[in-house]
Amino acid sequence: MVSMEDIVVPGCAVFREDQSLCDLTAEAISAGAVVVDKEGRVLGLVRPDKSLCRPGAVPEMALSQLVDRDCLIIDKERFNDKLLEQIAASEQEIVPVAGSDGRLIGVVDKVGALRYLAEQYRATVEKLAAVLDSTHDGIVAINADGCITTFNRAAERILELPAGQALGRPIGEVIPGSTLRSLLDDCTPQLGVTVELNGKTLISNRTPVTSNGRVIGAVSVFEDITGLKKLAQTLEDTRTTVEVLETILNNTYDGLLLVDRHGYITRINKAYQEFLGISEEEAVGRHVTEVIENTRMHIVVETGKAEIGHTQKIQGKEMVVMRIPIFKDGEVIGAVGKVMFRDIRELKALAENLNLIENELKYYKSELQRIKGAKYSFQNIFGNSAKIIKAKQLSKQAAVSNSTVLIYGESGTGKEIFAHAIHNYSYRRFGPFVRVNCGAIPTTLFEAELFGYDEGAFTGAQKGGKPGKFEMANRGTIFLDEVSEIPLDMQVKLLRVLQEREMERVGGTQLIPLDVRVIAASNRPLEDLVKEKKFREDLFYRLNIFRIELPPLRDVPEDIPLIARQLLAELNEEMGAKVDGLDDEVVSIFQSHSWPGNVRELRNVLERAINLNRRGKLEKRHLPLYLLKKKFQLLEDFLLMGDEMPLNLEELLAETEKAAIKKALSLTRNNKKQAASLLGIHRSAIYQKMQKYGIE
Repeated sequence: MVSMEDIVVPGCAVFREDQSLCDLTAEAISAGAVVVDKEGRVLGLVRPDKSLCRPGAVPEMALSQLVDRDCLIIDKERFNDKLLEQIAASEQEIVPVAGSDGRLIGVVDKVGALRYLAEQYRATVEKLAAVLDSTHDGIVAINADGCITTFNRAAERILELPAGQALGRPIGEVIPGSTLRSLLDDCTPQLGVTVELNGKTLISNRTPVTSNGRVIGAVSVFEDITGLKKLAQTLEDTRTTVEVLETILNNTYDGLLLVDRHGYITRINKAYQEFLGISEEEAVGRHVTEVIENTRMHIVVETGKAEIGHTQKIQGKEMVVMRIPIFKDGEVIGAVGKVMFRDIRELKALAENLNLIENELKYYKSELQRIKGAKYSFQNIFGNSAKIIKAKQLSKQAAVSNSTVLIYGESGTGKEIFAHAIHNYSYRRFGPFVRVNCGAIPTTLFEAELFGYDEGAFTGAQKGGKPGKFEMANRGTIFLDEVSEIPLDMQVKLLRVLQEREMERVGGTQLIPLDVRVIAASNRPLEDLVKEKKFREDLFYRLNIFRIELPPLRDVPEDIPLIARQLLAELNEEMGAKVDGLDDEVVSIFQSHSWPGNVRELRNVLERAINLNRRGKLEKRHLPLYLLKKKFQLLEDFLLMGDEMPLNLEELLAETEKAAIKKALSLTRNNKKQAASLLGIHRSAIYQKMQKYGIE
């Protein structure tokens, strides 16, 4: 509100009505003069544009005849900003201000009024700008030309653009796709318009700006509701979750109850309501002790300690219940109670049923294991050497296919374990795993063992016939160990089965379709046997589709400590021992030994050592003597023979093999099985070699 003292000029040119025109000063003539009557009351103005230009005006004419009595005169009591705007719009250079008695108080200069109003407008604009910048909503205004005139701080933040880069520019350049300019032609406000801009969701209200019935611009007030949109989605998800939990709570068989931190019931589900014979309205808001007998829910919220599996007598029945405190920020805010079993007899019956199911499960698992046959997986294969890792990787790749696998490796390198692992890693793992040692089957029984026979196929044939190994392995895997020992005449029949995926029993007339995965293993290179005409070339190529070569133990000395520790763990469990490791010297001896029997020989050595020392670490003194001698003692004995030593390499190898067998038999007191294990060969092989060299 304008103050009169700030704008009224008290000292001004004042003339009486009886004075003449010639009495006016130059200043009065140029700006105008105030004329008063004899009592000092304002009569009007002598104005240069009206009074002095009046026809017939002469210097001697009295001012009372020239005064403009219709000019603007301001009453002191009515002085306000509105009158200042009226002064600024009038043609008068000065405006008299009179008191309640009509006497002159002063004048208002038009220039002063304009200056004051301009200052007031500037202050108002600054306040408005401050208000616009303090609001959370973005505000953008344009003029009649579509150029931005207002761009507040919220608009800078939301649109991620400084005001300096927006002001004065066309709205379409600053905000591509904006339809704000269309309001200059269409004066219809646009309310609640949703806009996707720079990955944000904005909601905008747009209104045209008019003055004197003419559109002079438009303004858009908008808000970033991206967070609100996410919050709304979160709220909707939470509402859905609550509805789901409500449904679960009310449809569960178990009785559920919620209490607050003071023990007053806040929720009770339908199952508990029905059991207690009370409605939710009757229970909620009451203390839990008033609703449920023998309850301890109020104690749980006081102590903050859960009670699970406690018995509670309700309505004459022994029940098994649980009470769980609910924490928030480390403080108990309530508790949930649940009736686990409405009658303790239910728990006893459940325990009996569970025990029965566990026994049945154990039986079925043992039967399934017996039928499947495969016991090992890749977790049972130990070693971190590059060769072992490569063999495991190849085996896993082979497992996912249906191709025939051929595993090469010296005796005792774990060919059978790899075969087990491949089967258990394949999609056939739920099918049978049938093992066949081709070196242990008599030649005359080969066909019947592999393919089975029908009743009456030969003298002594079992009544009803008998399925062969291939038939037993249908929809699973058959493992042909020592495949190199298959007789030549049987190789032809095996080749046909592999090619045609069908077979006939001995004495049978019906073709039996087969779905069998074949894994073969050999400790002898089949390529050499093919060259010697002891193995069919076409069968070799049929078997040699996916080839995996297992390294002997001497080629992976870095894996020996790891393998030894695993074998010790297995032997400890089998033998009830407590050996907890190997002495460093023992590890060194193990890593320097050639291990002709590979892992089988290592296991044999460890088992012997455990029999000598059942707890603590295994030391050098627990090892067999042959590990402590020079590696090539036997060969050195031959080299010392001088002229008696055979020069033919084949004869030298034969003599060395013969001497090794005799040495093994001597160390094992003629135990063929142990001697074969010591030499790393199969028991049937040592019999064949003993017969070959005439060893008794």
